[in-house]
Amino acid sequence: MVQKSETIWFDGKQIPWDEANVHVLTHALHYGVGVFEGIRAYRCADGSSAVFRLREHVQRLFSSAKILRMEIPFTEDAIFDAIVETLQRNKLAEGYIRPLSFVGAGAMGVYPGDNPVQTIIAVWPWGAYLGAEALEKGIRVKTSSFARHHVNAMMTKAKASGNYVNSVLAKMEAKADGYDEALMLDVSGFVSEATGENIFMVRNGVIKTTPLTSILDGITRNSLMTLARDLGYEVVEQQFTRDELYVADEAFFCGTAAEVTPIREVDRRVIGKGSAGPVTKHLQQEYFKAVKGDNPRYDHWLHRYAL
Repeated sequence: MVQKSETIWFDGKQIPWDEANVHVLTHALHYGVGVFEGIRAYRCADGSSAVFRLREHVQRLFSSAKILRMEIPFTEDAIFDAIVETLQRNKLAEGYIRPLSFVGAGAMGVYPGDNPVQTIIAVWPWGAYLGAEALEKGIRVKTSSFARHHVNAMMTKAKASGNYVNSVLAKMEAKADGYDEALMLDVSGFVSEATGENIFMVRNGVIKTTPLTSILDGITRNSLMTLARDLGYEVVEQQFTRDELYVADEAFFCGTAAEVTPIREVDRRVIGKGSAGPVTKHLQQEYFKAVKGDNPRYDHWLHRYAL
Protein backbone atom coordinates (compact mmCIF):
# COMPACT_ATOMS: atom_id res chain seq x y z
CA MET A 1 0.00 0.00 0.00
CA VAL A 2 1.09 3.55 -0.73
CA GLN A 3 1.62 5.48 2.48
CA LYS A 4 -0.92 8.28 2.52
CA SER A 5 0.07 11.91 2.61
CA GLU A 6 -2.21 14.77 3.63
CA THR A 7 -3.08 16.31 0.27
CA ILE A 8 -2.86 15.83 -3.49
CA TRP A 9 -2.59 18.70 -5.95
CA PHE A 10 -5.53 18.29 -8.36
CA ASP A 11 -6.04 20.75 -11.22
CA GLY A 12 -4.57 23.65 -9.31
CA LYS A 13 -5.92 22.93 -5.82
CA GLN A 14 -4.63 21.02 -2.82
CA ILE A 15 -7.36 18.57 -1.80
CA PRO A 16 -7.43 15.87 0.90
CA TRP A 17 -5.81 12.58 -0.19
CA ASP A 18 -9.02 10.55 0.11
CA GLU A 19 -11.00 13.07 -1.95
CA ALA A 20 -8.73 12.90 -5.03
CA ASN A 21 -11.25 10.95 -7.09
CA VAL A 22 -12.37 10.75 -10.73
CA HIS A 23 -15.53 9.48 -12.44
CA VAL A 24 -15.61 5.80 -13.48
CA LEU A 25 -16.13 6.92 -17.10
CA THR A 26 -12.89 8.90 -17.15
CA HIS A 27 -11.50 8.37 -20.64
CA ALA A 28 -7.99 7.45 -19.45
CA LEU A 29 -9.36 4.60 -17.31
CA HIS A 30 -10.75 2.99 -20.46
CA TYR A 31 -8.13 3.85 -23.08
CA GLY A 32 -4.89 4.59 -21.19
CA VAL A 33 -4.35 8.09 -22.54
CA GLY A 34 -2.28 9.69 -19.85
CA VAL A 35 1.32 10.69 -19.20
CA PHE A 36 3.23 10.69 -15.96
CA GLU A 37 6.59 11.08 -14.29
CA GLY A 38 8.38 9.42 -11.38
CA ILE A 39 10.54 11.88 -9.45
CA ARG A 40 12.43 11.65 -6.17
CA ALA A 41 13.20 14.15 -3.46
CA TYR A 42 16.12 13.43 -1.16
CA ARG A 43 17.15 14.62 2.27
CA CYS A 44 20.63 16.05 1.75
CA ALA A 45 23.70 15.70 3.93
CA ASP A 46 23.43 19.31 5.10
CA GLY A 47 19.88 18.77 6.37
CA SER A 48 18.15 20.45 3.44
CA SER A 49 15.90 18.71 0.94
CA ALA A 50 16.22 18.63 -2.85
CA VAL A 51 14.33 17.29 -5.84
CA PHE A 52 16.61 15.52 -8.31
CA ARG A 53 16.51 16.88 -11.86
CA LEU A 54 13.05 18.37 -11.42
CA ARG A 55 13.25 20.62 -14.49
CA GLU A 56 14.13 17.70 -16.78
CA HIS A 57 11.27 15.61 -15.41
CA VAL A 58 8.75 18.38 -15.97
CA GLN A 59 10.06 18.93 -19.50
CA ARG A 60 9.68 15.21 -20.25
CA LEU A 61 6.11 15.24 -18.91
CA PHE A 62 5.22 17.96 -21.40
CA SER A 63 7.10 16.22 -24.21
CA SER A 64 5.13 13.05 -23.52
CA ALA A 65 1.91 15.04 -23.63
CA LYS A 66 2.88 16.58 -26.96
CA ILE A 67 3.57 13.13 -28.44
CA LEU A 68 0.06 12.04 -27.37
CA ARG A 69 -1.48 15.33 -28.58
CA MET A 70 -2.57 16.24 -25.08
CA GLU A 71 -2.72 19.89 -24.08
CA ILE A 72 -1.85 20.21 -20.40
CA PRO A 73 -3.73 23.34 -19.22
CA PHE A 74 -0.81 24.53 -17.08
CA THR A 75 2.64 25.83 -17.93
CA GLU A 76 5.84 23.92 -17.17
CA ASP A 77 6.68 26.52 -14.54
CA ALA A 78 3.28 26.09 -12.90
CA ILE A 79 3.74 22.31 -12.62
CA PHE A 80 7.32 22.79 -11.37
CA ASP A 81 6.10 25.13 -8.62
CA ALA A 82 3.13 22.88 -7.80
CA ILE A 83 5.44 19.92 -7.20
CA VAL A 84 7.49 21.90 -4.69
CA GLU A 85 4.31 23.25 -3.09
CA THR A 86 2.92 19.72 -2.69
CA LEU A 87 6.09 18.49 -1.01
CA GLN A 88 5.99 21.43 1.37
CA ARG A 89 2.28 21.10 2.07
CA ASN A 90 2.78 17.45 3.00
CA LYS A 91 5.94 18.20 5.01
CA LEU A 92 7.84 15.60 3.01
CA ALA A 93 11.60 16.00 3.38
CA GLU A 94 12.22 13.09 1.00
CA GLY A 95 10.08 10.74 -1.00
CA TYR A 96 8.49 9.96 -4.34
CA ILE A 97 6.62 12.39 -6.58
CA ARG A 98 4.04 11.34 -9.17
CA PRO A 99 2.68 13.97 -11.57
CA LEU A 100 0.01 12.55 -13.89
CA SER A 101 -1.92 14.21 -16.71
CA PHE A 102 -4.81 12.29 -18.24
CA VAL A 103 -7.83 12.64 -20.47
CA GLY A 104 -10.86 13.09 -18.24
CA ALA A 105 -14.55 12.27 -18.48
CA GLY A 106 -16.76 13.43 -21.33
CA ALA A 107 -17.04 11.76 -24.69
CA MET A 108 -16.79 7.97 -24.59
CA GLY A 109 -15.06 6.12 -27.41
CA VAL A 110 -11.52 6.00 -28.71
CA TYR A 111 -11.58 9.60 -29.97
CA PRO A 112 -11.23 11.83 -26.88
CA GLY A 113 -12.95 14.82 -28.50
CA ASP A 114 -13.00 17.84 -26.21
CA ASN A 115 -12.60 15.89 -22.99
CA PRO A 116 -10.62 17.90 -20.42
CA VAL A 117 -7.01 17.08 -19.64
CA GLN A 118 -6.66 16.83 -15.88
CA THR A 119 -3.48 16.87 -13.82
CA ILE A 120 -2.62 15.59 -10.36
CA ILE A 121 0.54 15.61 -8.27
CA ALA A 122 0.88 13.10 -5.45
CA VAL A 123 3.81 12.69 -3.08
CA TRP A 124 4.53 9.99 -0.52
CA PRO A 125 7.40 8.33 1.37
CA TRP A 126 8.95 5.50 -0.63
CA GLY A 127 12.15 3.54 -0.06
CA ALA A 128 14.06 1.31 -2.46
CA TYR A 129 11.74 0.22 -5.30
CA LEU A 130 13.14 -3.31 -5.60
CA GLY A 131 13.97 -3.60 -1.91
CA ALA A 132 16.83 -2.25 0.19
CA GLU A 133 18.64 -5.59 0.00
CA ALA A 134 18.56 -5.44 -3.80
CA LEU A 135 20.72 -2.31 -3.82
CA GLU A 136 23.47 -4.27 -2.07
CA LYS A 137 23.12 -7.88 -3.23
CA GLY A 138 21.49 -7.44 -6.63
CA ILE A 139 18.45 -9.08 -8.17
CA ARG A 140 17.49 -12.11 -10.25
CA VAL A 141 16.14 -11.34 -13.71
CA LYS A 142 14.24 -13.32 -16.34
CA THR A 143 14.02 -12.52 -20.05
CA SER A 144 10.35 -11.86 -20.71
CA SER A 145 8.25 -13.65 -23.30
CA PHE A 146 6.76 -10.21 -24.01
CA ALA A 147 8.72 -8.00 -26.44
CA ARG A 148 9.15 -4.29 -25.85
CA HIS A 149 7.01 -2.08 -28.06
CA HIS A 150 7.78 -1.58 -31.73
CA VAL A 151 8.64 2.10 -32.13
CA ASN A 152 5.79 2.62 -34.61
CA ALA A 153 3.19 0.71 -32.60
CA MET A 154 3.47 2.64 -29.34
CA MET A 155 5.28 5.91 -28.86
CA THR A 156 8.25 4.72 -26.82
CA LYS A 157 9.65 8.20 -26.08
CA ALA A 158 6.45 9.11 -24.26
CA LYS A 159 6.08 8.04 -20.65
CA ALA A 160 2.49 7.14 -21.43
CA SER A 161 0.18 5.28 -19.07
CA GLY A 162 -1.05 2.83 -21.71
CA ASN A 163 2.50 1.81 -22.62
CA TYR A 164 2.85 0.19 -19.22
CA VAL A 165 0.38 -2.65 -19.85
CA ASN A 166 3.37 -4.24 -21.61
CA SER A 167 5.43 -3.75 -18.43
CA VAL A 168 2.70 -5.09 -16.15
CA LEU A 169 2.42 -8.32 -18.15
CA ALA A 170 6.18 -8.83 -18.12
CA LYS A 171 6.50 -8.06 -14.41
CA MET A 172 3.69 -10.43 -13.42
CA GLU A 173 5.26 -13.20 -15.51
CA ALA A 174 8.67 -12.69 -13.91
CA LYS A 175 7.30 -12.59 -10.36
CA ALA A 176 5.16 -15.69 -10.97
CA ASP A 177 8.30 -17.53 -12.10
CA GLY A 178 10.21 -16.54 -8.96
CA TYR A 179 12.29 -13.64 -10.34
CA ASP A 180 12.57 -10.06 -9.15
CA GLU A 181 12.34 -8.30 -12.50
CA ALA A 182 11.86 -8.90 -16.22
CA LEU A 183 14.36 -8.12 -18.97
CA MET A 184 12.60 -7.09 -22.16
CA LEU A 185 13.92 -7.51 -25.69
CA ASP A 186 12.94 -5.35 -28.63
CA VAL A 187 11.10 -6.78 -31.63
CA SER A 188 14.45 -7.56 -33.30
CA GLY A 189 15.61 -9.58 -30.30
CA PHE A 190 18.11 -7.08 -28.86
CA VAL A 191 18.10 -6.11 -25.19
CA SER A 192 15.77 -3.16 -24.67
CA GLU A 193 15.08 -2.35 -21.01
CA ALA A 194 13.22 -3.65 -17.97
CA THR A 195 9.61 -3.02 -16.99
CA GLY A 196 10.44 0.36 -15.48
CA GLU A 197 14.21 0.68 -15.70
CA ASN A 198 16.98 1.16 -18.23
CA ILE A 199 19.87 -1.32 -18.30
CA PHE A 200 23.67 -1.12 -18.36
CA MET A 201 26.25 -3.88 -18.69
CA VAL A 202 29.99 -3.81 -18.04
CA ARG A 203 32.55 -5.94 -19.86
CA ASN A 204 36.32 -5.50 -19.98
CA GLY A 205 35.97 -2.13 -18.31
CA VAL A 206 33.59 -0.70 -20.91
CA ILE A 207 30.09 0.35 -19.85
CA LYS A 208 27.45 -0.34 -22.47
CA THR A 209 23.79 0.68 -22.60
CA THR A 210 21.01 0.30 -25.11
CA PRO A 211 20.74 3.24 -27.54
CA LEU A 212 17.60 5.37 -27.71
CA THR A 213 15.69 3.03 -30.01
CA SER A 214 12.81 1.22 -28.31
CA ILE A 215 13.58 2.58 -24.85
CA LEU A 216 12.44 5.52 -22.77
CA ASP A 217 15.02 8.31 -22.58
CA GLY A 218 15.72 7.79 -18.89
CA ILE A 219 16.81 10.73 -16.79
CA THR A 220 18.67 8.45 -14.37
CA ARG A 221 20.27 6.76 -17.39
CA ASN A 222 21.47 10.15 -18.64
CA SER A 223 22.76 11.05 -15.18
CA LEU A 224 24.76 7.83 -14.87
CA MET A 225 26.27 8.21 -18.34
CA THR A 226 27.44 11.69 -17.34
CA LEU A 227 28.78 10.49 -13.99
CA ALA A 228 30.57 7.53 -15.55
CA ARG A 229 32.28 9.63 -18.22
CA ASP A 230 33.27 12.24 -15.65
CA LEU A 231 34.83 9.42 -13.61
CA GLY A 232 36.87 8.33 -16.62
CA TYR A 233 34.89 5.30 -17.74
CA GLU A 234 34.27 4.54 -21.40
CA VAL A 235 30.52 4.53 -22.05
CA VAL A 236 29.00 3.36 -25.33
CA GLU A 237 25.42 3.29 -26.55
CA GLN A 238 25.19 0.12 -28.59
CA GLN A 239 22.72 -2.68 -29.19
CA PHE A 240 23.57 -5.95 -27.47
CA THR A 241 22.05 -9.39 -27.20
CA ARG A 242 20.93 -11.43 -24.23
CA ASP A 243 23.86 -13.83 -24.61
CA GLU A 244 26.29 -10.91 -24.51
CA LEU A 245 24.61 -9.92 -21.25
CA TYR A 246 25.05 -13.48 -19.93
CA VAL A 247 28.85 -13.11 -20.13
CA ALA A 248 29.04 -9.55 -18.81
CA ASP A 249 31.32 -8.82 -15.87
CA GLU A 250 28.57 -6.70 -14.30
CA ALA A 251 25.08 -5.46 -15.08
CA PHE A 252 22.65 -3.10 -13.40
CA PHE A 253 19.27 -1.47 -13.83
CA CYS A 254 18.63 2.21 -13.23
CA GLY A 255 15.66 4.50 -12.85
CA THR A 256 14.20 7.10 -10.53
CA ALA A 257 12.47 4.41 -8.46
CA ALA A 258 15.11 1.68 -8.85
CA GLU A 259 18.04 4.12 -8.52
CA VAL A 260 21.09 1.88 -9.27
CA THR A 261 20.18 -1.78 -8.74
CA PRO A 262 22.77 -4.51 -9.47
CA ILE A 263 21.77 -7.60 -11.46
CA ARG A 264 23.25 -10.79 -10.02
CA GLU A 265 21.57 -13.33 -12.32
CA VAL A 266 19.86 -13.41 -15.74
CA ASP A 267 17.98 -16.50 -16.92
CA ARG A 268 19.76 -18.64 -14.30
CA ARG A 269 23.18 -17.42 -15.48
CA VAL A 270 25.22 -15.77 -12.73
CA ILE A 271 26.49 -12.34 -13.78
CA GLY A 272 30.11 -11.80 -12.80
CA LYS A 273 30.61 -12.96 -9.23
CA GLY A 274 26.91 -12.95 -8.47
CA SER A 275 26.85 -9.66 -6.57
CA ALA A 276 27.35 -5.96 -7.21
CA GLY A 277 30.62 -5.48 -9.10
CA PRO A 278 33.17 -2.72 -8.51
CA VAL A 279 31.99 -0.47 -11.35
CA THR A 280 28.36 -0.81 -10.29
CA LYS A 281 29.27 -0.03 -6.68
CA HIS A 282 31.34 2.97 -7.73
CA LEU A 283 28.53 4.43 -9.85
CA GLN A 284 25.99 3.67 -7.15
CA GLN A 285 28.08 5.52 -4.57
CA GLU A 286 28.64 8.51 -6.84
CA TYR A 287 24.97 8.62 -7.83
CA PHE A 288 23.85 8.78 -4.20
CA LYS A 289 26.43 11.50 -3.53
CA ALA A 290 24.99 13.52 -6.41
CA VAL A 291 21.32 13.14 -5.44
CA LYS A 292 22.04 13.95 -1.79
CA GLY A 293 24.13 17.04 -2.49
CA ASP A 294 27.48 15.52 -1.50
CA ASN A 295 29.15 16.42 -4.79
CA PRO A 296 28.99 20.16 -5.60
CA ARG A 297 29.86 19.42 -9.24
CA TYR A 298 26.25 18.27 -9.72
CA ASP A 299 24.43 20.85 -7.61
CA HIS A 300 22.76 22.08 -10.79
CA TRP A 301 20.80 18.80 -10.83
CA LEU A 302 19.17 19.66 -7.50
CA HIS A 303 16.24 21.93 -6.71
CA ARG A 304 16.41 22.59 -3.00
CA TYR A 305 13.36 23.44 -0.94
CA ALA A 306 12.54 24.13 2.69
CA LEU A 307 9.65 22.75 4.72
